[in-house]
Amino acid sequence: MVQAAATAKWRRAALLMTARLGLTDLTERLHPVASERAALDLRGALDGRVPPLRKQVVFLIPLVGPDQVGDWKAVSDRLKATLHCMRAQNDPHWQAIICCQQKPDLPDDRRIHFLPFEDPTPGNDKWRKLSALYEQLDRLDTGPCYVMSFDADDLMRQGLVKEMLRRQAPGGYLVQQGLVMDDSTGVIALADQPTMKELGQKPFWKLCGSCASLAHDPDIPESALFLREMTQHEHRMFPYLARLAQRTLSPISFASVLYVLNHGENFGARRGRVGFKTRFVERFKIEDPEELARIAAGFPLPEEPDDKEAIKAG
Repeated sequence: MVQAAATAKWRRAALLMTARLGLTDLTERLHPVASERAALDLRGALDGRVPPLRKQVVFLIPLVGPDQVGDWKAVSDRLKATLHCMRAQNDPHWQAIICCQQKPDLPDDRRIHFLPFEDPTPGNDKWRKLSALYEQLDRLDTGPCYVMSFDADDLMRQGLVKEMLRRQAPGGYLVQQGLVMDDSTGVIALADQPTMKELGQKPFWKLCGSCASLAHDPDIPESALFLREMTQHEHRMFPYLARLAQRTLSPISFASVLYVLNHGENFGARRGRVGFKTRFVERFKIEDPEELARIAAGFPLPEEPDDKEAIKAG
């Protein structure tokens, strides 16, 4: 399984228009791909439905296998930091599922689950792991929730879970503001919407896959299917597909995710796609010491005291 190709922008606009106007015949003539058809099916299932209260966030983490990396310990350590940021959240109502060929050393926390990946097909397996993770959703007792695919080397800022569950956005959330760090230099940049002053800026969701948290209703079969099909695409397709499914995403109010580049085992680096992001970091680097201190405070390190005792989910 390879990453699904993006739909041309003109076709996206046309499908959104025909779906909004209820022009079913014309929609079919545009030949929706699998993800678009799943979005349209979910759109129909949601028609007239009142959004339920969502009481938790589920993070789905595809972890690269030890046979595909040069330093498995480094990969495991980065996952540990990712999970530590989750466990340090000031709202404990979340779960995380990690999918990999080999089980890494995981914290003793009943909110954290491991899903063995046994597909021997050679090559890049990130999208097959994502598919397996979304198929697992129906086996969890989540109730109505938000679901977010999250890369195993990204970090979550304090307050993200709390904001999602407090605001109860009907469709879900989009990380528009985010942070990008070049691990080789320690430089951190802010990613955000472009402005007239900074036309070269980019919203975080165009740079990193840990960017979209969607509402999920386990009692609607079309919901998990849509989430699975959506994540077979590159993350720049997420906002469009969410709109097509009538799951319009609301921006998170702060820079809530940190994307780390050039740490040696980046997925993008294995595809030769990190160079422009490195230049982006240098161009939009944050130099204010007070702002850098606030950022550091929002991403606790694993060796801090609160990691000594597992948080038990209530």
